[in-house]
Amino acid sequence: MTKSIDIVSTTFAPQAIGPYSQAVTFGELVLTSGQIPLTSDGSLVEGGIEEQTHQVFQNLKAVLEAAGSSFDRVLKATVFLQDMKQFAQVNAIYETYFGTHKPARSTVEVARLPKDVFVEIELIATK
Repeated sequence: MTKSIDIVSTTFAPQAIGPYSQAVTFGELVLTSGQIPLTSDGSLVEGGIEEQTHQVFQNLKAVLEAAGSSFDRVLKATVFLQDMKQFAQVNAIYETYFGTHKPARSTVEVARLPKDVFVEIELIATK
């Protein structure tokens, strides 16, 4: 049996701002693109790291749901931070979305993120 790559798209998360998809699925695997704190209409969220992190998770939730998945099906998360000094704040918010589920995770500080946001997160999950 051949598996195909399917594109995931939802209007409940911002549309891609480049030549990529919000997510793709391959069999039972879901791979999200990195989500930044844009609203579904493409506006940048006002506020600091807390507000931005919550918006990123709202976007990820919408994309996962469109793919037939959820946070409790996440295998791996990659968190990109503009400033590692904000790790504790992001980590506290992260925990509220995952609860007792603890997927593998990498967190890295980067020199710059799209639109100069503070945080970007991508996920790998199953359906």
